[in-house]
Amino acid sequence: MTEQEYNVCVDEYSDGVYRFMVKNIRNADDAKDIVQTAFEKLWINKQNVPSEKAKSYLFTVAYHQMIDVIRKGKRNQTSDHYSESDFVTQPSSNNELKQILLKAINELNPTQKSLVLLKDYEGYSYQEIGEIMNLSESQVKVYLHRARLFLKTRLMNIEKVNQS
Repeated sequence: MTEQEYNVCVDEYSDGVYRFMVKNIRNADDAKDIVQTAFEKLWINKQNVPSEKAKSYLFTVAYHQMIDVIRKGKRNQTSDHYSESDFVTQPSSNNELKQILLKAINELNPTQKSLVLLKDYEGYSYQEIGEIMNLSESQVKVYLHRARLFLKTRLMNIEKVNQS
């Protein structure tokens, strides 16, 4: 990978990696640190990482850094909600639905949450997610299916409560 290709990677992928981290750990400072570390590792290993694999490499490094942060207990618990700036603004009629969905996503375990975010928010394929999270493609499908079932059940329960 050349310096120019690296700069293109920074321009194209930094926002996506950052969004993924913020949605998972809900701490902007830790997310910035993780993104910086991921790009630093890409720079150090630029001779070994082909430019077409850079995106997957960045998300893989960031994911493993995130797991390390969580394991070390460094995760900041002061913020239970995302800030509005983390999302594309929607009409105010969707704000309640968005908050309900985010609350349900936050109830998933870290693996399921990461899977949902990588697949449904970032648009990765099952194979790419498997590479990032060190899971087989079939494990990704099973865990993602279970996460979606949980979300469906959770959202249906909320809907029933609101109809009462």
